[in-house]
Amino acid sequence: MDHNALEMRVTRATQRLAGLREEIHKVVIGQDPLIDRLLVALVSGGHVLLEGVPGLAKTLVVKTLADCIGLDFQRISFTPDLLPADIVGTMIYHPGDGVFRPKQGPVFANLLLADEINRAPAKVQSALLEAMQERQVTLGQEVLPLPDPFMTLATQNPLEQEGTYPLPEAQTDRFMLKCLVNYPSRDEERMIMNRFARKHAARVDPVLTPNALAELRTTLERIYCDDRVAEYMLDLVAATRDPSSFGIDADPLIACGASPRATLYLHQSARASAMLNGRAYVTPQDVKDYAHDVLRHRIILSYEADASNITTETLITRILDTVRVP
Repeated sequence: MDHNALEMRVTRATQRLAGLREEIHKVVIGQDPLIDRLLVALVSGGHVLLEGVPGLAKTLVVKTLADCIGLDFQRISFTPDLLPADIVGTMIYHPGDGVFRPKQGPVFANLLLADEINRAPAKVQSALLEAMQERQVTLGQEVLPLPDPFMTLATQNPLEQEGTYPLPEAQTDRFMLKCLVNYPSRDEERMIMNRFARKHAARVDPVLTPNALAELRTTLERIYCDDRVAEYMLDLVAATRDPSSFGIDADPLIACGASPRATLYLHQSARASAMLNGRAYVTPQDVKDYAHDVLRHRIILSYEADASNITTETLITRILDTVRVP
């Protein structure tokens, strides 16, 4: 594909994503960074972990996104008494012909919202592992593929830790992005208050078909990433594992650095960010914009860091400030 044809495809993709963002804003006020990250994950085929206090429209954004694409949406409220079969399904015995047949669970949807995922024990959380990584579910002797596209969005409350089960590292590593959902601005909250007072629910229309989404993902594969920018991504991830080699005095603070998935997802999110902004090439700023979201849940801090009140946000900022930008 020549350069002009690629530019036209990227422009068309950017316009489609802008139309999708505009349609979401018919229902959701503010939360622009969150919406952009959901769009980046959507075109990249990644999963997202949303962390924020209750009432910040996390569920509303996810439901609205599904409505705007016409995708099958399922929501699971994670509770301590939930069982893995409640998510993936189980085998049901049919006495008529004496055979077991699979009964599919709510995971068989295009867009799955795992609400308050840290409320359920580890065995329930791990029921999503195969689905998130392999896009399939094994029930008995049968392997059932999940619908395409398939995307998991999980939420968790950062405040209430009593009665919760922290996500294991193997689980969090499968999320492409971990997004921190913040409070709206004063003006945005006033708009929310006015809309709620009218008691008129805004409605959205599907503006992006699954076929159009597949075309966006094909365009994403053609976004150009220069070797120097790719090396910059590798340096950022390597700095989480061996910070002293980059002149960062943080070795005692990090128990475990980011996995290779961080490199893959940083590359994908940077390319999607470029497409979202109408460019057919990746810049270092695209990498910086999504470095926190890709790395914050993949760096395991040491006891010394916890004792010193040093967070992953602080370390990532230090890495971004130190590693040489091409």
